[in-house]
Amino acid sequence: MKELTKAEEEIMHILWDLKEANVASIIDKLPEPKPAYNTVSTIVRILESKGFVDFRKKGRGHIYYPIIKKSEYSNQFLNKFLSGYFQGSFKSMVSFFVNKNDVSVHEMEEILQILDKQKKDK
Repeated sequence: MKELTKAEEEIMHILWDLKEANVASIIDKLPEPKPAYNTVSTIVRILESKGFVDFRKKGRGHIYYPIIKKSEYSNQFLNKFLSGYFQGSFKSMVSFFVNKNDVSVHEMEEILQILDKQKKDK
């Protein structure tokens, strides 16, 4: 799976939320200042060429929809992040975030409960 630029990822998040949209609907969800229609249209076509979105015709326009699930991309992104910054060690990553981000005891307990539940579900 190819990596997305920041602009491409922003468009994908909108499409994942909306499920399907035309370019005008995507622009409506973008923050101010709004990019030009042609800019967003170009990014969507790039996403199509990368295999992230597809479209169906509607009148004279196109309705775009994601063909890569958000969870698939998130998993790939997280694995690359983990490999690139923490030598693939989840333990090192968690330790880093605990030390640098003042994770509260309550948050750690919640994380442990989630991990325990997942362990039991397997």
